[in-house]
Parts: sequence; structure tokens; C-alpha cells
Amino acid sequence: MILYLLLPFADQVSALNVFRYITFRSGGAAMTALLISFIFGPAVIRWLKKKQREGQPIREDGPESHLLTKKGTPTMGGMLILIAIAVSTLLWADLANGYVWVVLVVTLGFGGIGFADDLMKLTKRSSAGISGRMKLFLQGTIALVAAVVLVRLTPEPIDTSLALPFFKDLLIPLGVFFPLFGMLVIVGASNAVNLTDGLDGLAIVPVMIAAGCFALIGYLVGNAIFSGYLGIPFVPGTGELAVFCAAMVGASLGFLWFNAPPAMVFMGDTGSLATGGALGTIAVATKHELVLAVIGGLFVLEAVSVIVQVVSFKLTGRRVFRMAPLHHHFEKKGWLEPTIVIRFWIIATILAMIGLSTLKLR
Repeated sequence: MILYLLLPFADQVSALNVFRYITFRSGGAAMTALLISFIFGPAVIRWLKKKQREGQPIREDGPESHLLTKKGTPTMGGMLILIAIAVSTLLWADLANGYVWVVLVVTLGFGGIGFADDLMKLTKRSSAGISGRMKLFLQGTIALVAAVVLVRLTPEPIDTSLALPFFKDLLIPLGVFFPLFGMLVIVGASNAVNLTDGLDGLAIVPVMIAAGCFALIGYLVGNAIFSGYLGIPFVPGTGELAVFCAAMVGASLGFLWFNAPPAMVFMGDTGSLATGGALGTIAVATKHELVLAVIGGLFVLEAVSVIVQVVSFKLTGRRVFRMAPLHHHFEKKGWLEPTIVIRFWIIATILAMIGLSTLKLR
């Protein structure tokens, strides 16, 4: 919005030309999202506490300590993240860019699903919200439509192809199956982040790290010179996603201020499903779906731990972990919550650096 308001005056005021640069607008989006979080965060939390007198329902089958330490903490703090991202993106991004709208719609759509899930949990005073099948159906529908639109926005032959990291110009054509693949990436990323969100600050920092990485990836993929030099797919228009990712970084950092241990508010499914869906959509748009599995490797580990636990118990009647997802396993082993959170942050940082190295190692 700012871009269209100020650029017509760039001929008279040369300083306004800085708004043409994605890097400048990315910085503006990050700072705007951060300020929105800081300014409106306390009011949002007070409102959530007023509406949720007993706070988020705590899982009875979860760690026993959570019944004491987490009780009374409000959820649905993801609303703050969504507001900060949406407002910042609408202010600073090029609104004529289709990729920005696809990612924004998926983010808000998945956030809406999470909101309904959180609301149902609060209404029923239970940790069970929308049924798993219904949630997956809604997510899958939004993700499939988004994947189809992304195919239409992306030029051939990369529109329906899977790019492999570490290899220059190597594309695997998926044809009509690419939208289904894209849907799986988006839905998988969303639910992986949701599973990771179990301790104060655990999920939001890896989300922020991944968003920062994809801000760089989006900028490089959308630049013909940089993408040609690095040997990565050139997808015209995806550079504008750097603005969205920067808004995610600012919103995540601002939310962390209130979500740091001991958390004043939980993001809930409203935030975790939305941010995960956003990362998955950006990965599909920038043709870095496999790199997301590395950069977001912590989310993958958490999701895999749940899958392994369920499969092992159904087949053998035995559990591999003391409790799943993985962070609860370490809680059961006696690790303190801050220790788990900070060590998982370290792992997320290491995986992000490995993921970014794929840009050059080709």
C-alpha cells in the first residue's frame, strides 16, 4: 500500500525511490510487525484473559507439571501474530504480486481453522477441538487451491517440477501430481509446527529462524542475477515474499516477548497452524520444498516422533519415547523446560545454517 501511495511522488522527491527496493520494505515490514506486537500485545492478552478465565485447557495425558505451571494461561495468542503479519504485509508489500496474496490467504485461512479449533477447546473445556479429519480436510482444501494457483503463477517448466538441493538445474517433473505434492508440503508443515508448540517459546523461535531463512531464499530466487549465479531456480515475483517473511520475523520476535518462559500467552492452533502453513506455502512458491525439511528440521523431528510413537504402539504395543512429541520425552526424562527449549533452539539454528548452505553447495 505504501508503495503505491509514495512512488508517484518519486520523481519530485528522489528519496522516495528507496521504497522500490525489496530490502528496504522488508526492513519496514519487520519493524512494523514488531511495533504492532509490542503496542497491542498487552491489550490482546488482557482481552484473552478476560474471555478465558480458566485459560487454555491442559491435556490430562500430558506431563503432570503442566497442570500446575500452565494452568490459567490464555491461548489464541496467534491472533496477535496474524494481525502483525497481515497489517505489515498489506502496508509494505507489492499488492499486485500474486505470490504475496496466496501466502497471505493461506496464512489467514489456516489461522481461521486454528481459531475455530481453539474456540471449540475453550467452549468444551477440553483439549480436543475440531476432529482431526475435519481439520485435515479444511487444511487440504485450502492448500490444494493454493498449490494450483502457485502452478499458474509460476513459469514453465518449473511450475510443476521439484527442484533438488545440491544439484544445479536438476528438476524432477511431477506434472499433474505437483498440486498434490504442494498440498502435502503445506499441510505437513502446518501440523509439524503445531506439534512443536508444546512449551513456552519452543515453536516461535524456530518459526522466526525459518522465516528469516526464507526471506533470503525468496529474495535470491526472485532475482535473475543471484539465482543464475547460485544455480537455483529463478521464479519471477517471489522476491516480494521476502517482505512477508520479514513481517513474520518481526511478528514472531514481538510475540516471543510475551511467550518467553513463563509464558503470558500461548499462540494456540491459531498461530501454529498459520505460521506452519505460511512456511510451507513459501517453500512451494520458491521451489525449495526439500530445503524446508532441512531448515525446519526440528519440526520434522517432532512430527516424526509422533508418527513413530503411534505406529510402534499400534504394531507392538510398546512406546519408543516416554511421551510424544519429542519435547515431552525429555520432560519425562527430567530435563527442565528452559533447558529443552534453548537446546531445541540451538538445533533449529544449526539446521537452518545447513539448509542455507544448500544455496551454494551445488
